[in-house]
Formats: sequence, structure tokens, C-alpha cells
Amino acid sequence: MTYCVGLRLNRGLVFMSDTRTNAGVDDISQVKKMSSWEVPGERVITLMCAGNLATTQAVVSLVDERTKAPEDRNPSILEAPSMFQIATIFGNTLRDVVKHFEPAGPAAESLFGATLILGGQIKGSEPRLFLIYPEGNFIESTTDNLYFQCGETKYGRPILVRALHADMSFEEAVKLLCVSFDSTIQANLSVGLPIDLQVHAANECRISHQYRFEQSDTYFSNISKDWSDAMRSALSSMPDFSF
Repeated sequence: MTYCVGLRLNRGLVFMSDTRTNAGVDDISQVKKMSSWEVPGERVITLMCAGNLATTQAVVSLVDERTKAPEDRNPSILEAPSMFQIATIFGNTLRDVVKHFEPAGPAAESLFGATLILGGQIKGSEPRLFLIYPEGNFIESTTDNLYFQCGETKYGRPILVRALHADMSFEEAVKLLCVSFDSTIQANLSVGLPIDLQVHAANECRISHQYRFEQSDTYFSNISKDWSDAMRSALSSMPDFSF
């Protein structure tokens, strides 16, 4: 399991993903879930993956190979004219990989399934954010839905629902995401540090900022402690229930 979040703000796009992968409590390792492609000033693309690791690695490898040797049937994401077409390329590739691995039937599909969050910008168009399902179809973020999650989503969702807004600065957004990830980490062993962060500022068409929160990261530790203290303080300040 993993946890990935993509935000669509007025200032651009923000991506955060953890690196933990496990096949049981005694088989835990770290794998980066975030991949990027860019032609600085012309286009930038970031992908985050949750689900079957063999499936997601196959999708990333196939798409990456086609950037070096594109075909008519398998175009390159570095040449596609829109983010919508890039989302279609990833969706088709994911569907083909899942179909290739599965023996037969819906139960097999779930074993090899994966969900992708894709975002980026091509010069002359707006930043766009997509959530791609194992079947290859996808939806796009709008002003009514500023974020997508995949993986272990339920523990980190409440803070996003309550606090996220489109006018946030990147610094505020990173703080919010750190709280969301810390809440998930505290509740579920299948999500953990290191955590990868990327930012695409609107109209730069490049990776504007990237950072990795390691196990010993001071900022993340402080956010975790301060959020716990703030929650306890807020609870104490509320009126007690009376029988």
C-alpha cells in the first residue's frame, strides 16, 4: 500500500507520495512512487502510482521507453499535444498491462490493478490533474474538486476536505500535505517515510521545486508534534459533554 496526493492550486500543481511498499509485516521496503518527465519551458509531467508494484513499474517503463523510440500506435508523451492525450496514453498503457498480467476474471483484475495520479502542463495550456483507474479511464480535477488521492486515502482525507483552498501558497499546501501524511502514517503501518514532494509552478513548464522528507526530517517531525499538540488543545477548549 502507499499514499499519494495531487493538488491543483491557482499557483500550480503539488504532488506528494510516500515510498513504503510491503507484502506483510515482515516484508517492508522502499520504492519511489513518483516519476517525472520534462522538456524545461515546453512541458512537465509527473506521475504517482498506487497498487500492484509490478504493474506500475511496467507502465512507467513502457511509457519511458516510448519517449526514446515512439511509434504510431504508441506515441511519446513528450510529443503529445495535450495533457488529455497524455492521460489517454497512460490509461491505455495501464489497461494493457493489467490485461497482460491477469489470467482471467474480475478477481484477477484486482490482483494486478493500479491507480495513477497524473499532472502537468504543456506550454500554452493550463496545468491539469487526472486520476486514472485500472480500467484505463480517468477523470480530471476541476475547481469543485482540487485534489486526487490514491492508495491509503481515508486517514488523510479529513484535513484536506476542511482546509484545502485554491488560493493557497505552495508553502501552505506543503504544510497541509505533511499533516495529511502524518495522520495516515500514525494510523496505518503500510504508509511511511521517506516522502517525495514536487511542485509545478503555473506556466514554468518545469519542476519548480522537489524535496524528500527523510526519516529524520526535522520539519516533518515538528509538524507531527505540533499538530498533535494543537488537536489536544482544541479538544480541551471545547465544552465538555454533560449527562
